[in-house]
Amino acid sequence: MYDEQDYLMISGIQHFLFCRRQWAFIHIEQQWQENVLTLEGNYLHEKADQPTIREKRKDRIIVRALPVHSPTIGITGICDVVEFIEDSNGVSLHGETGTFLPVPVEYKHGKPKQELSDILQLTAQAVCLEEMLACEVPKGYLYYNETKRREEVEITSTLREELLKNVKEMHQYWKRRYTPKVKTGNFCKKCSLQNICLPKLMNSQTVKGYLDRRLCE
Repeated sequence: MYDEQDYLMISGIQHFLFCRRQWAFIHIEQQWQENVLTLEGNYLHEKADQPTIREKRKDRIIVRALPVHSPTIGITGICDVVEFIEDSNGVSLHGETGTFLPVPVEYKHGKPKQELSDILQLTAQAVCLEEMLACEVPKGYLYYNETKRREEVEITSTLREELLKNVKEMHQYWKRRYTPKVKTGNFCKKCSLQNICLPKLMNSQTVKGYLDRRLCE
């Protein structure tokens, strides 16, 4: 069990899988710069995250900007949308008749990715909801603004294990307050922190490295 002061942000999972160094700059060193991609993402979430709006549609209740957390793995965050769908295997909700199963819906500004960053972020939300409500969350959805459609995600044991592995590594860096070095690549051009990170300098050889190499020749 983690203390609340050591909870890590669920939103940081996406940063971590994109680049561990970027994650450390944002979440350990508290550095941040905006670019076009981050501004587009913020605008989309502002539209989705409206906590004063609670809708009831037929067999479901839709809640926006729902805070969630998991003391067991030490994460916290906000679900863009959670749809509580009426189900006999669900849980009771205050002020409502019947039982409901929660289904998290995460909004993204782009299109589906090849890697797991979006999916693991959704998995983390599902894990938090399960722990808070003592129920199973077998699936969730990713809504992509570019395609204007939902992608259903089954919350499998494989995804849960991958989530735990990455969160454990995040906690190790957090505990040490360590910003790792990483291998640079074309993805650095998409990073809003490239002027802080200075990836070109990470590829430059140090004076000591140069002298050591020359002495060994």
